[in-house]
Amino acid sequence: MGLRVVQYLDTPNPQALKCVLDGVVSVGSRPYRAGQAGAGGGKSSGEADGRSDALASALLAIPGVVGLLLHGDWMTVSKSPDARWAAIKPRVEATLKAWADEGAARSGA
Repeated sequence: MGLRVVQYLDTPNPQALKCVLDGVVSVGSRPYRAGQAGAGGGKSSGEADGRSDALASALLAIPGVVGLLLHGDWMTVSKSPDARWAAIKPRVEATLKAWADEGAARSGA
C-alpha cells in the first residue's frame, strides 16, 4: 500500500522542498521543528493528530531534516544548510511508506 511522493516542488527557500503526496498526512496544517515533535500547532483532532505526530517524529529523525509542515495531501520538508536532498529524499519516501503501511495494518486494510 504505502504513501508516495508524487512530485517534489522547489520553494523560494533552497533549504525547503514541497512534497505533493498521493494521500493525506494530516487534517489541517501542522508545523514541526526538530526537537518539538508533538508540539505542532494548527487544527486537527483525534487519531489523525496522533498519527501526524508519529510521522513528524519519524521524519525529524532523518539526519539533516530540521522542520516540517504537514498539510493534507502535501508537506514541506526543511533541511539544514549542510544536508543534501539526495540523501534526504529516499529516507522521506521510505518513512512515508512505512507510516502508511503501519496505519493500514492497524486498521486491518
